Amino acid sequence: MNKNAIFLATSIACALPLSAHAIDINDELALVLEIQAFSDYRAGGVSMTRNNSALWLDSILVHKPSGAHAGLFTSNIDFGTQANREFAYYIGIARPLSENIVGSFTRIEFEYPNSSQFNFGEWIATLSAHGATIGVKYSDDMKPFNDRRTIAWVGYEHSLPHGMTLDARYGLTDMEHAIYVDNDGSSRSLYYDWEIGISKHQWGLDWRLAYIDTDLSKSECASGFGFDDNCSATLVGSIAKSF
Repeated sequence: MNKNAIFLATSIACALPLSAHAIDINDELALVLEIQAFSDYRAGGVSMTRNNSALWLDSILVHKPSGAHAGLFTSNIDFGTQANREFAYYIGIARPLSENIVGSFTRIEFEYPNSSQFNFGEWIATLSAHGATIGVKYSDDMKPFNDRRTIAWVGYEHSLPHGMTLDARYGLTDMEHAIYVDNDGSSRSLYYDWEIGISKHQWGLDWRLAYIDTDLSKSECASGFGFDDNCSATLVGSIAKSF
């Protein structure tokens, strides 16, 4: 899911100067459009495209006075099934809770044409202040077993010289059942992921390079996601254009 577009929507709702990244429809409504190309689509540290490239398209309509927003996101994916595309429909609200703290709450529904057995929905809540973000995602219908899943993460962004930004993220994913099975027969329901990236806005584009990894072994990765190389360390490059 495109965290950049949600960040833009949050920023617009909080009246930050983002005219370069939004189309003002009128005094109350703004539209954010973003196209983003990735060398790999990673979610929770795990490849959604079997370590291949992805193209994200995202559109989000923001009601600036209230912070309410609704959007549509799509990307190519590869789960090793008939599904080759992911669609996400989301609605939420982002509001300043104090002078320095911004909160957001979002509901997202994911759909996978030709593999509807993977469709699911989740709730997302975040708090951001002084460049730091904490967030939680929760779903009670993760397929194929309708498991509960909780994701929690912390992130931080820091401005660097020459218009660059350093960002870092550390997260955990906890499933209801112990689906990650290692070679020795041990199993667990929780794993950790982390990433660190550097980005820069140049020539009208947003460029980013990130190192991403998880603590899942190859066997645990295969048992949880079907392939043993979807969870390994990697460098992911991306280029984005916002309108």
